[in-house]
Amino acid sequence: MTQIGTDWRVVDGVATAWFDATSLMEGAALAGRIVELPAEIVVDLRATGIRVRLDSDEHAEAVSAAARDLGLAANPAVLQHLSVVFESANPAVVRRFWQHALDYAPGADGGLADPLRRDPAIRIQWTTEPRPLRNRIHLDVVRSAAAVEQVGLGAASGPFGVRHVDPDGNEVDLVPGAALGERIGTADWQAVFSAMACFRISSPTQQRDLAAAAAALADDAGFPLLVDLRPGLVIIDSGKDQWEDDAHGLELDFTDLAASLQTAARGLGAAADPGLPRFAQLFLDAADVAAFRAFWVAALGYTHDRRAGVSDIHDPRRLNPMLVFQELDASETERRRQRNRIHVELAVPSDLAQTRLATTIAAGGRLLDESEDRCRVADPEGNEMVIVRGPELVFG
Repeated sequence: MTQIGTDWRVVDGVATAWFDATSLMEGAALAGRIVELPAEIVVDLRATGIRVRLDSDEHAEAVSAAARDLGLAANPAVLQHLSVVFESANPAVVRRFWQHALDYAPGADGGLADPLRRDPAIRIQWTTEPRPLRNRIHLDVVRSAAAVEQVGLGAASGPFGVRHVDPDGNEVDLVPGAALGERIGTADWQAVFSAMACFRISSPTQQRDLAAAAAALADDAGFPLLVDLRPGLVIIDSGKDQWEDDAHGLELDFTDLAASLQTAARGLGAAADPGLPRFAQLFLDAADVAAFRAFWVAALGYTHDRRAGVSDIHDPRRLNPMLVFQELDASETERRRQRNRIHVELAVPSDLAQTRLATTIAAGGRLLDESEDRCRVADPEGNEMVIVRGPELVFG
């Protein structure tokens, strides 16, 4: 147990805080103070607030003090972290496949982790339970066309020619991205389902100034931009499809904003890294999409896509991966009955775990088993989610 103050919770093993803000500029003011601290702190800046993750609790009070000074209040009730778990009799070969597909790094737990700490971690659990039929869950991963070409997973299949299958039969649709458009002034941007540009920076001051410039431009345009700060890097992201007019619903051509952001980044001396953009989401098959989708909205606290006919649901703060749903033929009874080799793991603060479990059960979930630090729940069609309780903190 650790004493790090009431703003903070341990989520997925990491000291984490969320501070509400009313604009990107408010959050950027806090981010600017955070990046001056002598530590590799991970910051996710959103139009509604800012998430801060610390590898140690050494700087927790300094971050909290800066937030208080700026009038920003912590809101630990929104904290959660979604990961993907593969069950396999061949963990080493499965790990190797997904490391190449995702360009992930080996994790401390024997799984895989996104080096940029944006996309979901992959955990691999050993099992000997045979599951010969296709999963009802797969991953979509979008990377630059050059990166996809270099991955070397062999010939793709499927209706769109992008499906790859690991040695256990788990599927990934590995989709090549493209330039955002032909417009002059957006060459640093990639369309990887979202519009994204990753800028290398050389100093905390440059990082602070680029975050502030991006926040100011996005606030002026009324656009809820995603700005993630990593050691040596600023990632600017529209969010999935949000660069398209029908998705954001604003009087805005996103390419105008992208061009302005690129000009600001280059003016500060930042250089784009075209190999870094990556987008990942979970795709779930369901016999009753509407009911199934409603369960996951409640269980994860997610929000429906605003567009008619689009099945996507997303974290309202766009900090966790999106889920997409497609119809499964109801006659595939054996496939529906088989346990997936993939399930999701939702890490929440210890003091919120029982509330989250109750919400999940009320939405139609079925409790399968429970231990001191986790509980396993099946959704109405048998897909599983494990709710993981973070360790308790001694609050100062």
